[in-house]
Amino acid sequence: MLRNDQLDQWDRENFFHPSTHLAEFARGELAQRIITGGTNCHIEDRDGNRMLDAFAGLYCVNVGYGRQDIADAIAAQAKELAFYHSYVGHGTEASITLAKMIMDRAPDHMSKVYFGLSGSDANETNIKLIWYYNNILGRPEKKKIISRWRGYHGSGLMTGSLTGLELFHKKFDLPLSQVIHTEAPYYFRRDDLGQSEAQFVAHCVAELEAMIDREGADTIAAFIGEPVLGTGGIVPPPQGYWPAIQEVLDRHDILLIADEVVTGFGRLGTMFGSEHYGIKPDLITIAKGLTSAYAPLSGSIVSDKMWTVLEQGTDENGPIGHGWTYSAHPIGAAAGVANLKLLDELNLVNNAGSVGTYLNEQMAAALGDHAHVGDIRGEGMICAVEFVKDRDSRTFFDVTEKVGPQVAAALGQLGVIARAMPQGDILGFAPPFCLTQSEADEVVTKTTDAVKAVLG
Repeated sequence: MLRNDQLDQWDRENFFHPSTHLAEFARGELAQRIITGGTNCHIEDRDGNRMLDAFAGLYCVNVGYGRQDIADAIAAQAKELAFYHSYVGHGTEASITLAKMIMDRAPDHMSKVYFGLSGSDANETNIKLIWYYNNILGRPEKKKIISRWRGYHGSGLMTGSLTGLELFHKKFDLPLSQVIHTEAPYYFRRDDLGQSEAQFVAHCVAELEAMIDREGADTIAAFIGEPVLGTGGIVPPPQGYWPAIQEVLDRHDILLIADEVVTGFGRLGTMFGSEHYGIKPDLITIAKGLTSAYAPLSGSIVSDKMWTVLEQGTDENGPIGHGWTYSAHPIGAAAGVANLKLLDELNLVNNAGSVGTYLNEQMAAALGDHAHVGDIRGEGMICAVEFVKDRDSRTFFDVTEKVGPQVAAALGQLGVIARAMPQGDILGFAPPFCLTQSEADEVVTKTTDAVKAVLG
């Protein structure tokens, strides 16, 4: 298609894309896609291609594309008041309303929400608050953070350290020394294939206990985990995992951060993943589903237990020395208010649970017996298919074969977007909550065709 603009050229010459092979993109070896529009579960690019986005952007456009209610709320807020800061007690109608709406939906033991812009900065906030908390309590040595291999918690200095994926550490001098990693609750990838789920949970708990014993509980401040591992493979935890982990943390007085950037606001068919798995966190990280990515906004939800100590700290030391210029940005807050209203009005959380369950069931029925499919797993509106060279021995493909990316590319040619997850040949799905059963059938049918095209 001939055009009278230079966007393609400008893109390669000027735009530093995240999580991209920079040299391949600059040389033109990596394809461009310039997105121009979207409606419900579909997006369109400037070449006229219409794609079913079965990953909701980056598992974030939960209410679907083209929601006029949210666009109107953003426009109205920008016209009325585009910005004012939230320092020293300042607020806006949108930010105060959204805070109330979040706390009405959060677990009962949570107290306040602090706003940021991304999941990464929310987790940076969480770690600062935890260190402040322990300093106020006179425990200056209690500062280490336990994360898990394959966890994803951001890509800053601290949050990239919390992330347990090699790509986010390699050549960045990460992880920082305050972060230590323990076993991922990834049953399919267990070392001992003879372990039952219950035995594997016991193994994960034993590994955590051993780490706490080695490091000393008096040096460990917190444990951070996603209710369902996201970027590390889309891995729901084995049954009983979270209650067992919570018991260990409570016994050793170690705080729990539930990173709900992916699971918060309905992806598992419940408002929060903490509710879904019976977790009682001290901090909850929120972002993507808060505004369905119509505007950048994140949050750290703080428990009653922590809030009491934070108040004590300001009585002793004056105003808390933490803030972002754009915290509680009114345009992001207006998007959040409209987004949460839509979730309720369209019954999207229930739809995520019911259609998501259907998607997982149909994917398992279609591909569960394929010779190169080792595992199909999911929960709510999230699903993953993991490919193996040999099912019986659970032998994986060599990373250089790029099987996952090949299947994702073949699926894209059929008009469906899924994500080739890092660190494994894993195809991930996390569609918008408005996905219909017929669209779920399309995802499954075309995924099956793509797998056959690549793997036979």
